[in-house]
Amino acid sequence: MAGTVLVTGASGFIGQRLVKALCVAGEKPRCLLRRSLPLPPGAEAVNGDLLQPETLTQALAGVDTVYYLVHSMAAGRAGFESRERTAAINFITAAANAGIRRVIYLGGLGETGSGLSEHLQSRLEIGNLLKAAPFATTFLRAAIILGRGGASFEMIRWLVERLPVMITPRWVSTRCQPIAVDDVIRYLTGCLHEERTAGETFDVGGPEILTYREMMERFAAIEKKRVLIIPVPVLTPKLSSYWVGLITPVKPSISMPLIEGLANEVVCRENRIRELIPFRLTPYDEAVRIALAEEEPRTGST
Repeated sequence: MAGTVLVTGASGFIGQRLVKALCVAGEKPRCLLRRSLPLPPGAEAVNGDLLQPETLTQALAGVDTVYYLVHSMAAGRAGFESRERTAAINFITAAANAGIRRVIYLGGLGETGSGLSEHLQSRLEIGNLLKAAPFATTFLRAAIILGRGGASFEMIRWLVERLPVMITPRWVSTRCQPIAVDDVIRYLTGCLHEERTAGETFDVGGPEILTYREMMERFAAIEKKRVLIIPVPVLTPKLSSYWVGLITPVKPSISMPLIEGLANEVVCRENRIRELIPFRLTPYDEAVRIALAEEEPRTGST
């Protein structure tokens, strides 16, 4: 590479795994961190915060490519869209001044209409801001990511393990295309070395399209549990987000926007990235088994 690779959001669910994968591949990534965190050998830590633009000059010095993995929901539900927008604008300004060549952004899969949840709408807005910036942005759009420590995976796991009977809204029939976290990491690292992905937007998903009901039932079968799911028309996603918050350890600031977004179908509309970065995609049941066998993550990040 012509310069350093910077990972923002390096302490998160995806960021920690990506940093490790980059180090294994021989890269020496620089990690933007707000607090100290153990890093794999070869990784460099730099203190900084996208909401504090004065901290970004040093972090971006000599950088060629940036992974943009920042997410603001963990800081609280109120105003997370504004925080994400401010962070992105601060980053774009600093990155343009530093002469950054490429950005690789992981956002949310979903349609682009007016009916998107606040969470998905914010993810799309950040992607559009980055793509309009004076550097080449690769925008990867993913649905539910299956891996230990991921908010969506942990919600499914806790619901299946704690609620043998679930009264749910109609969103249980919404289709989704979940993807194993290891496959997401393969795409992220693959984009770094595949220049044909620069400036492009790709949908990334696993090999199966499932409803949320099917995902929970198959999850229960893997754990040898029985679960009865009863959809009712009067229970809205917003109401269901409250009892999800009571049952699961996922922070309400994270679980509520995710639950409200379950009414939106999240299915890949194109699969071009499979031709550029080919590998065997992990089936749903296999991805769940791998996640269940993983050790608990060091942090509660998303």
